[in-house]
Amino acid sequence: MPLEVGTIVEGKVKSIAPFGAFVDLGQGTTGLVHISEVSLDYVQNINEYLKAGDTVRVKIVSLEKGKINLSIKKVLEEERKKTSRPIDIDWSRQQATKLSFEDMLSKFKQESDEKIQCLKNNKESRKTRNY
Repeated sequence: MPLEVGTIVEGKVKSIAPFGAFVDLGQGTTGLVHISEVSLDYVQNINEYLKAGDTVRVKIVSLEKGKINLSIKKVLEEERKKTSRPIDIDWSRQQATKLSFEDMLSKFKQESDEKIQCLKNNKESRKTRNY
């Protein structure tokens, strides 16, 4: 299988360096996962996340001058996008009460006035307290 930018492949961690991990992609090719691309979290010590022999899924970020840059982080981001779903809102559902614009505005004004009055009462009660 030819390696292309954007492809997600599976590989085996060959070795760990302070700046990243070298991953064997098979067929004699090795790529580097930079320490900043290991996890969605900040990684200070790569050894807490990976060890030699681990099998990892990586995304090919770039192929330049014979070097293959890989990312575990991008795979995790894509998996997170697939599992999170947008809020389910049924826009077709009819409202229980059909109010005119004027009625909705009046209701909003009344609720707003009540909230303001409540805030004023709280503020006044704080003034009267003696500490």
